[in-house]
Amino acid sequence: MKYVAQHQTFQRADRIASIAVSEIVQISEAAAQLRAEGKDVLSLATGEPDFLTPAHICEAATAAMVAGQTRYPPTAGTAALRDAIALKAGVTRANVIISTGAKQVLSNLFLAALNDGDEVICPAPYWTSYRDIVGFAGGFVVEVACSGEKGFKLTPEQLEQAITPKTRWLLLNSPSNPSGAMYSHAELEALGAVLRRHPHVWLASDEIYQHISYKPFTSVTDALPDLDDRTLVINGVSKAYSMTGWRIGWAIGPRAVIEAMQDVQGQSTSGACSISQAAALAAVSGNQDLLVERAAVFQDRRDRVVRAINEDPLLSCACPDGAFYVFASCEKALGKRSPGGTVLESDSDFCRFVLESEGLALVPGSAFSMPGHFRLSYAYSDAELADGIARLRSATAKLV
Repeated sequence: MKYVAQHQTFQRADRIASIAVSEIVQISEAAAQLRAEGKDVLSLATGEPDFLTPAHICEAATAAMVAGQTRYPPTAGTAALRDAIALKAGVTRANVIISTGAKQVLSNLFLAALNDGDEVICPAPYWTSYRDIVGFAGGFVVEVACSGEKGFKLTPEQLEQAITPKTRWLLLNSPSNPSGAMYSHAELEALGAVLRRHPHVWLASDEIYQHISYKPFTSVTDALPDLDDRTLVINGVSKAYSMTGWRIGWAIGPRAVIEAMQDVQGQSTSGACSISQAAALAAVSGNQDLLVERAAVFQDRRDRVVRAINEDPLLSCACPDGAFYVFASCEKALGKRSPGGTVLESDSDFCRFVLESEGLALVPGSAFSMPGHFRLSYAYSDAELADGIARLRSATAKLV
């Protein structure tokens, strides 16, 4: 069958009228297309470790297939994986749901927990998908700008001012994408003091970068145990274990929330891939030494990238405490002219200039609701990072 001209134009549903593929994905796919056309393009835009999935994890997946674990899994996840995660968290199986990636966890949560007009507080900069996930669930993101001077972290005073009668959730991400900022035990305690005064506000903590941290990591459940009855923790295997394509994430929280999320998941994807769950079980149950080893590699890369960026007179960045991104300021480059005479007026202009002039793909800070910056991922090989820094320096040197 061939598609022919239609008399009717497809009408997108109102709930997704403002939703599109994330800018990160758009940039990565555009870079891939340019490479396919034979152009010399390097992308440092994607948050995907360059390491391979460890062999013992792949072997567990193969063994699961051979053993016939290829049928529909339980909607909330296999008992073995839920139990393994529950054991580490000190909870029961009923407090855990397994989903097809942490992104689906967030979608399940807000579809289950928000009514139209409900508000979710998001400290900016924040991951691009948060706004759209909350939006198509009928909610509204309340952005709270957290500047570099504040370490890109929410203060208790800002949280207090942002809470309204419509606030339903505070969504934290520590370590953060894109800034790498990580909340200390004391900082979480200070935010918890505010939440205790507002019992209608629940806390969702995205801790997907937990094991890629360069200072001691504190989970909200450790800092705020008295708020467990209104706290949900999101995590998964994608980043720490280099399992982005396996698509396994999970939530840990009160049973009522987990059951509501299970109801949503049961009418969308049902249970996550059985083979991927077997692989994830091997990841979380096996030797964890590789997490320390890989974090050390990322820390070394971070130090070299931060040093190189801060040596550029037009750029600057703080040293992140976790994840594998630097969130650098390009404000000194704005107002400069390219060799072709184009004035760079925004961070998007800057990233477009770097891509067009040097073939280096970065993500503008405006994609994370923090203009004047750009995100560079150092989840790439040493050779690619050296090449990327050289291209970035070459680009800024051309500006006048």
